[in-house]
Amino acid sequence: MKESIKATFVKDGKWWVAYTDDIPGAMTQGKTIEEAEKNLIEVIKELESFKDDSEIVCEKVINLRKAIA
Repeated sequence: MKESIKATFVKDGKWWVAYTDDIPGAMTQGKTIEEAEKNLIEVIKELESFKDDSEIVCEKVINLRKAIA
């Protein structure tokens, strides 16, 4: 089963911050956009208790504006 999640990625210094408004509290970071996406998928699975066989696909929205602290 495939679940599609709209995720936003923001460059903050050397890090990529990833979050989704679809699931409250789902936010993470990574050194690359790919790492941030992988970490976000792990967070979503933990928060939503997805079955192990579920595949989560992120629809990327990349925000190139500076992150607000």
